Amino acid sequence: MTSPNSLVCFTNCLLPQEDGSLIEKDLWFDQRRGTIVDAQAFSPGLIDIQINGGYGFDFSVFDGDEEAYKKGMELVAEKIVETGVTSLVPTIITQEKSLYPKLLNLLRPFSTPTSACLLGWHAEGPFIDMAKRGAHAPSFLVSAPEGAKSFETLYGEENLADEEDWLMNGNIDLGVRIITAAPEVNGVMDAVKVLSKRGVVFSIGHSIATSEIATNAVKNGARLITHLFNAMPQLHHRDPSIIGLLGASPDLASPFSPITVKTLFYSGESGGSSPRSPVSRTNSKYAVSKASTGAGSEAFDELDTPPQTPLLAAMRGKLLKSSSSISQIQLDHRETPSPSEFTRPFYEMIVDGVHSHPNSVRLAYSAYPEGCILITDAMKILDPNLSDGVHEWRDGKRFVKEGDKLYLEGTNTLAGSVVTLDKCVRNFTRFTGCSLGEAIKCATFNPAKCLGIENQKGTLRPGVHADFVILDRQGYPQSTWVKGCKVWSKTQ
Repeated sequence: MTSPNSLVCFTNCLLPQEDGSLIEKDLWFDQRRGTIVDAQAFSPGLIDIQINGGYGFDFSVFDGDEEAYKKGMELVAEKIVETGVTSLVPTIITQEKSLYPKLLNLLRPFSTPTSACLLGWHAEGPFIDMAKRGAHAPSFLVSAPEGAKSFETLYGEENLADEEDWLMNGNIDLGVRIITAAPEVNGVMDAVKVLSKRGVVFSIGHSIATSEIATNAVKNGARLITHLFNAMPQLHHRDPSIIGLLGASPDLASPFSPITVKTLFYSGESGGSSPRSPVSRTNSKYAVSKASTGAGSEAFDELDTPPQTPLLAAMRGKLLKSSSSISQIQLDHRETPSPSEFTRPFYEMIVDGVHSHPNSVRLAYSAYPEGCILITDAMKILDPNLSDGVHEWRDGKRFVKEGDKLYLEGTNTLAGSVVTLDKCVRNFTRFTGCSLGEAIKCATFNPAKCLGIENQKGTLRPGVHADFVILDRQGYPQSTWVKGCKVWSKTQ
């Protein structure tokens, strides 16, 4: 129903709320202004905060032609709406260092009248650990010997400027900025606090960090974990590492005394030769062979990594000696936690049934549902209509697509995914047993809250952008709307 004053109403709807519940109400929005006028709405549009490309375009590839690159951005933004996505954060993987300033400058907020919104950028690398680099090129990995300055030098100082300073100078909005890095890499921990204060969302990923190091990173400002379970140590009961952050207690978040992080890790200089990791010298006592596990390393040269965090052996003596620093048991019940207490980070999950077993997905969600964010980590060949087979990637490498499985040709290395975000939502309900509304929350409100944009996107609050997707009761998109305008319909 449309009124003369540009208000539009949809009736007989099931409306996902911020707590994951579904209620029956109508939707009213202002089509001229593109905003919701009250809290009665459909599902907010899906938000993908880690996507490498799609429909033949790779956000990480730039040949010097800015116009061609912008057309590629537009292509993805125009096509992705068929999957219910109304906002996304383009992700670039580890690159040759000279490309970063230009790429990140191009990946500013962008949209067309009929497209999803590109919110900014997500730089996954190159400050990651050699042992958990996955499909990232080892020759491009670097450390950060100068802390935040190393990040500025590589990414471009203007791309990491403070948001307030940038706006005061009259420049374009920097938009969302996410950095995935390994806090154990030399200099990274020092940069976390500095960059977080500038509005950068720091994410822990491609890392072999111990529980203590991961916890310290969160205390310094890290607020996200990149694709949980993947490119990190396995969960171990003596040192749960990064995964253990989902169960971290405020009072016991860091029971061990601080250590000098930089002494434990490789010391490759930024822009120098490929850094080395302690894991390449792993004692055979901890080594796990492919024959015994049935799965190869995530790295191309098949470095074997122990099930326990590789750094734990180096820290063992320090940890045992510092056990007396565990905080005193709290005997009384505190109704309101102190603002200074430890806050568990959000965490991403690729729910394609390939990157993580359904039981692992359910376990993580049960531990910390409020922090769960669904992502695709999709590659350039993302396309719901694409057939299985061998497809070109870049640098002479090719993908092998088998359903939702995506491998690098000739290896068993997972290379991102081809799953769509709406399918992740449907899978999530099956894997966890949660309601459709609760699954939608993990692809709308939770990512928006992580990015600090829940007053603009991902929610049903009055005044937010009228970005939403109409789903049937099984969770399949029927039409997608951005700022109050229909940009895609299943019947079109």
